[in-house]
Amino acid sequence: MKKFGIVLQYELNEYFNNKGFVIFTVILALAGAVVLFLPRFIDMSGFTGVETTVSSGQPGEDSQPESGGQTEEQEKTSYLYLDLAGVVKEDVLIQMFPMGSWQKAESEEALTAAVTAGEAEAGFVVLGPSEYRYYVFNKGMSDSNTMMFSQAMKQFFRIDFCAAHGLDLNEIMTVVDVPVTVEEQVLNKDSTSNYWYCYFLVVIVFMLIVMYGQMIAVSVTNEKSNRAIEVLVTSTTPDSLLFGKVIAGAIGGLLQTGIIMGAILLSYQVNRELWGGMLDMFLHIPADVLISFAVFGMGGYLFYAFLYGAMGALVSKTEDVSKSSGGLQVIIMVVYFFALMQLMNVDGPIIKVLSFLPISSYSTMFARIAMGTVAPWEIAVSFLILAVSIIGTGVLGARLYRMGTLRYGNPVKLSAALKGLRKSEQ
Repeated sequence: MKKFGIVLQYELNEYFNNKGFVIFTVILALAGAVVLFLPRFIDMSGFTGVETTVSSGQPGEDSQPESGGQTEEQEKTSYLYLDLAGVVKEDVLIQMFPMGSWQKAESEEALTAAVTAGEAEAGFVVLGPSEYRYYVFNKGMSDSNTMMFSQAMKQFFRIDFCAAHGLDLNEIMTVVDVPVTVEEQVLNKDSTSNYWYCYFLVVIVFMLIVMYGQMIAVSVTNEKSNRAIEVLVTSTTPDSLLFGKVIAGAIGGLLQTGIIMGAILLSYQVNRELWGGMLDMFLHIPADVLISFAVFGMGGYLFYAFLYGAMGALVSKTEDVSKSSGGLQVIIMVVYFFALMQLMNVDGPIIKVLSFLPISSYSTMFARIAMGTVAPWEIAVSFLILAVSIIGTGVLGARLYRMGTLRYGNPVKLSAALKGLRKSEQ
């Protein structure tokens, strides 16, 4: 135990005395906090929808948001239309496109030329009461112009039909478009609002496992490549070396992630009202989800970290680490993509099975806790399986590490290493 403590202290000092590690942590934490404090110093009401008063450079004066028709016109999007059917009504277009500025084109050629030259965002050529062409130079993924213009076309048709038949459009719309008031009472979990922060947390724990796992494997291989392992094994044991490296990496990763996430989450909570709650889907995370993320995420990290350490012991050159750990990385990637795909169906059979497997419970179980229905016994059983698997992986990793520490030359295949372990036990 004393030897383990010495190794753990040494490895932790390596992390905390590493300037790159410290600077990276501080920069990310400060950057996240600064961004989330921006509404206190900059008027972001146009983005957040929350009116704020930001102090100017002069004492006693407050800067007011610029107003006036000129600024508003500059922010409006320019559109062109050509009415070949005589049905377009500009007041309806203005209602449908509140941030749009409309002009009538002289011809279809002039309309396309203006759109191509960037003088107009888009153009519409109305061919009939229910038919039109849409012109746009580059269509973005969030382009909703056709959806809104189609609604405008339907309104044109309703107005003309009612005028031709002596009907009152307002009376008809009160029957056709009945306003419905909905009061939602979510009795358990709102998967829609919880989806994005679950996605965010799955990505974080995946990056934590891959980044720190690879660092452990490279650290082990470095000691073999520079022959330092020959000195280390004379003063301590391979088991103490592996466990010390893995636990130190867990503490370092948890501390770094905790500082960065803590700074971001705390900064958002302080400024949540100024953001109008618009980042709740990412940063307003319930305490039970954060606790389950920490517990299962750290468990998954330990599970894979022991395997990464063993993979590093099977090679003697750092350039062979990726080859040795390639199969392990494939498993992690497959689990990662399966977890992301199953977030849309957290109560489905696939993610329920994944939440009990140690290779995947680190991400799928806290996703189920956040978005689905999970019985307490399921959480307990899943954690028990993960804990037993961590112990088993630690023992297996320690044996592989012990066997591979003084082996040099070509990389040892995992299958050959396992066969060697079986023979040594017989």
